[in-house]
Parts: sequence; C-alpha cells; structure tokens
Amino acid sequence: MRISSQYRSIILSIKHSLKPRINLHYCCFYSSSPNSNLLTLFNQYVDPTNVHSWNSVIAELARSGDSVEALRAFSSLRKLSLFPNRNTFPCTIKSCSSLNDLLSGRQAHQQAFVFGYDYDLFVSSALIDMYSKCGQIWNARKLFDEIPQRNVVSWTSMITGCVQNDEPHEALLLFNEFLAEESEIEGEKEGFSVDQVALVSVLSACAKVSNKVVTGGVHGLSVKRGFDGFMGVGNTLLDAYAKCGELDMSKKVFDGMAEKDVISWNSMIAVFAQNGLSTEAIQVFHDMVNGSGVICNAVTLSAILLACSHAGALLHGKCIHDQVVKMGLEQNVFVGTSIIDMYCKCGKVVKARRAFERMKVKNVKSWSAMIAGYGMHGYAREALDIFYAMKKVGVKPNYITYVSVLAACSHAGLVEEGWECFASMKKEFGVEPGVEHYGCMVDLLGRAGSLDKAYDLVKGMKVEPDFVVWGALLAGCRMHKNLELAEISARKLFELDSSNCGYYVLLSNMYADAGRWADVERIRILMKENGLVKPPGFSLLEVKGKVHLFLVGDKEHPQHEQIYEYLDNLYMKLKEIGYVSDKASVLHDVDDEEKEFILRAHSEKLAVAYGIMNTFPGTTIHVIKNLRVCGDCHTVIKLISKVVNREIVVRDSKRFHHFKDGTCSCGDYW
Repeated sequence: MRISSQYRSIILSIKHSLKPRINLHYCCFYSSSPNSNLLTLFNQYVDPTNVHSWNSVIAELARSGDSVEALRAFSSLRKLSLFPNRNTFPCTIKSCSSLNDLLSGRQAHQQAFVFGYDYDLFVSSALIDMYSKCGQIWNARKLFDEIPQRNVVSWTSMITGCVQNDEPHEALLLFNEFLAEESEIEGEKEGFSVDQVALVSVLSACAKVSNKVVTGGVHGLSVKRGFDGFMGVGNTLLDAYAKCGELDMSKKVFDGMAEKDVISWNSMIAVFAQNGLSTEAIQVFHDMVNGSGVICNAVTLSAILLACSHAGALLHGKCIHDQVVKMGLEQNVFVGTSIIDMYCKCGKVVKARRAFERMKVKNVKSWSAMIAGYGMHGYAREALDIFYAMKKVGVKPNYITYVSVLAACSHAGLVEEGWECFASMKKEFGVEPGVEHYGCMVDLLGRAGSLDKAYDLVKGMKVEPDFVVWGALLAGCRMHKNLELAEISARKLFELDSSNCGYYVLLSNMYADAGRWADVERIRILMKENGLVKPPGFSLLEVKGKVHLFLVGDKEHPQHEQIYEYLDNLYMKLKEIGYVSDKASVLHDVDDEEKEFILRAHSEKLAVAYGIMNTFPGTTIHVIKNLRVCGDCHTVIKLISKVVNREIVVRDSKRFHHFKDGTCSCGDYW
C-alpha cells in the first residue's frame, strides 16, 4: 500500500507525541473517513480510548490544513463517548474557521459550552476568530463581552475580527479600551500586555481608516514598547502610512527595518507603483534583486509591471516579462494579466494580445484588461469581439468589464453598440449601472454631439451624478461649443469638486474661445481666490532605458537648443505641405505671433523631436502626456509621422494615438 508523504508525516508526528505505554494497534476509530490509506495508518498508530491521542490527531490534521478530516476526527471522538478537554476545542474550532463552516462552528461552540470550556481563554479566542471569519462579528463581540477574564489573545482576536469585517473604527476603539485596561492592572496579570501580534492587527485597522494622526500614535507606541524592530509590525506600518498618503514615512519605515522579507519589498514597490512613482518603484525593485538576498515572486512582478505601465517604460517592462518567462510564471493569472496591462499602456497592444492568447487560464480581470487595452487604443471593434468571446466561453462580465466596454465604444463613437451594452448589463448579468457607466454613456453621447440626450440621461440617473458624470458632460460641451450647458455642468462641478482646477480651466478656455475675456478673467480670479493652480503639462519619453521629461517651453533639457532648432526645420517642411497652426489651441488673450511660439513649445512636440533625433530611423517613438493632447499638436504629429516616415505613439490622459503616414488611429475623434 502506498501512503502519501503528507499523511505519513502527520501520523508519524502523532506517533512521536504519544506516550510509549499506549498500544498502537487498535481497530478503525472512524469508519466514516473516505481515505482508506489514512484510516489504515490510524489503525496502527492511534489509541481510540485516549483523549490525548485524539487531540494529537485533530491538532496535526488542523495544522496540515486538512480541516475536514480534523472535524471528522472530533466527531468520532464524541461517538466513542470520550470527554473532550480544553486542548480538544481550539484546533477543532480552527478547522471550522478554515472551512468558513458556521454550522460546524456553532456545534463546536455548543459542545464547548456543554463541557464548560466556552469561557476558557484559548477556546473563547478560537470561537471569536471563528465567528469573525464566518461574518458573524456581533456574535463574536457578544462572546468577547461575556468572557470574565480576558488576555492579550482574546483582545487581539476581537480586534482582528473587527478589521476582517470592515469595522476598523470599532477595532481602534477596542484597542483604546485594551490600553486603558492594561494600564489599570499593569504588573498584576501575566500575559495581558500589548504584543507585536496585537499591534499588527491595530495597524491593519489604521490602514483602513487612513488617519495619519492615529497611525503615528500607534507607531510611537510600537517604538516605545520595542516592537518596531519586528518585521510584521514594520510591514503593516509601511502599508498604513501609505494608505494615509504619507509615502515619505512609508519609505522611512522601510529603510529603517533591520530585516526585510519578500512582503516588505513587495509592499514598498506596490506603494510607489500605485501612487504613480514609477521611477522609485523600479529603483526599489533593482535594490531587491541586486544584493538583498530576497527572491522575488509573482506579487513582486505584478507590482513592478504596474510601475512600468504607469511610466510607459517599455524596455523595463520587456525585461520583467523575460524574468516572468524564466521563472515559469507566465501562466500565473495575476502576472499574466499584469503583462497584458503593461503592454497595452506602453502602446504595444499587439504584444498584449499575444500574451493574452498564451494564457491557458483567464479570469474576468484578464478579459477586462484586454478589452480596456483595445478600448484605450481606439480599437473598439476588437474590444467588442473580446467581450463577446468572453461571454461565449462562460466568463461573467463584472462592473469593471462594462466600464471598459462602454469606454471603448465612447472612444470610437459606437453609439448604438454602447446603448445596447448599457441596456443589457443589468438584465443579462445583474450588473447595476454605477456612476462610471453613466459617465461613459454621457461621454459617448457628448462626443457624438447628442448633448441634450446626455443631459437627459444625467437628470434621469438612478444614482446621484458625481464629478465624473458632470465632467464628461462638460467635455462634450467643450467639444461642441455648447456654452450654456457647459455653465450648468461647471456649476455642479464647482460644488462637487471645488479643488479641481481642471474644470475652471476648461470653462475658462470655452469663454476664451468665444472671445468672452471678461469671463476668462473672472474665472482666473476665482481660481486665485481658491488657491488653485493649473497643473503644468509634461511629456515623458523613454530612450535607451532612460526616461526624459519635457515641460512646455522647456529650457532645462541638456539638448534643448538642438531640439528647438530641429523643430524649426520640421515646421518649414510642414508648412510646405500645407500646415497652418491652430491658434485656437492657445486660449490666451495674446497676439498671433506669441500664440504660434507657445504652440511650438508644447511638451509633446519637444518629446517627439527629441525622440526622432536620438533614435535610429524606423524606430517607433513612444510619448506619454499627462494632459489631453491639443488639436494643434495632434495635427503637427500626424504630419511629422509622414515627413520623417516614423510611427509615433502618444498616450495622453484619455487614450492612445497611433500616428503613421499622416493619419491617426483615432480618426480625429478623441
């Protein structure tokens, strides 16, 4: 008979834990077990008349993750009329927690009550944990409140339960009570002081609350108690500060950790990547792989791929992809999805599709990422094909999937297809339309010029329209020069998101376009009174593994003189083929000559010129713009692609533009 190594090790562990006097040859102790190999071993090694023997069986099965067998063992113990003791219940209840089996957990609780162990500290802590993991947080709290004498394990179990059930404020209130009770009985009761496990739970609550004052207070306590050197505390503290927006403190905690594991490195990389600090994330990754001694895993690679996506760092992304292949993680659904996202956001949608096709297992996020990728590149038909294929293979679209589909329709002006998807999402898959879906539909209608329909949709929304919806309507008004409806949208936006200067700028630009300079000045004064400053436009370009940043009118780049000289020569060629500057793209009350100079100094034009100058002929130029590309830049880059015979890819704040042979993939619809 062949026995699996897992079960052999379990039985041998039990055998060595038993006293030598026990006879190890007894009949089968629970005939209900479906595992005959396991049953035979138990026949050889376990004394069914000894409760300590049963406790060892239950403990080893629970520790090995075989929770079903652990519960069967407990059931068989009771069928033999043996009396469980205080060591029987914690592992039995833990098995119920692992299985999320509330019914079995309640039965175990009843048994603990019958035998008088329900208020035993270890048993009650296990019960609190079980009820919390089964979503019965108030049952857990009721039990906690009834415990006559609580210790640090009880408090920690209850605090952790609150965090797990999205009650972080309650967790912090409990911790405050814990500290108050601790100060009252300090020195009188052993095992009552806050330990590092409790601090990890509290810091997890801080991360959910996102309050830097509270997080700082718990940090100070951890230093005072000497727990700041523990890796678990450091990892959770790092995350808590990041959730408060205190990235410098996160990095300070990370740098101060004497020991770092893969979770520490992954957390720091993810913090930078998720906050758009791609350069910092890539640097931490390099530090990790070059000398830390910690081996990266799937989580690391997914996080660094996100950083590459935000930065458009294609070369770095390709290197990470190679690493994924070497580590055999290409079929990992999370890593594979990150690769799709990275290639899409770096302008390589064909490579993204290849990676998508190579994935043997795809989840809803994988399909949604490919749909979103096609959408942002303007390939709405391909996005819809993926969407239909997704439904055909039985993968249920979710909330994000429909946002991606509707956004794709919006970018390509597919009004009928967009309406069809919007109308069917609730009926076909039970996905309730949210503000993002309404925002996409308003954007779709607004771009297509159906502003009255878009406004009617906003007024008839089942949910309260937010700044996304009103912002989409304002953008449509800007495109089709409907100043009356723009003013209605802007007033709503000033109420909902008064600190966002983009709405003020957009309305100001519309006033300028209409020649209403007094209103332009009024908006400028309003911005000044509210302390709002228009964010500077910038463009990023990666050349030979190095990312270059350009601002409008940039004079800081080492090659700025050569760039402007090259642009002057290009403009002469463009004018020969009929280019006329779109001075309406400069909405300032200045003369035409100054407007033309401002246009020529836009950051995306500087980036494109630098890219052409510093790459081999035929190389595709990839530029990332933080704002929407202006009409004049769109025209100029189209003509440049024809004059220099290059493909130029520009990713702006809305979508991708693929310029080639004097045309753009957006069809001038963006």
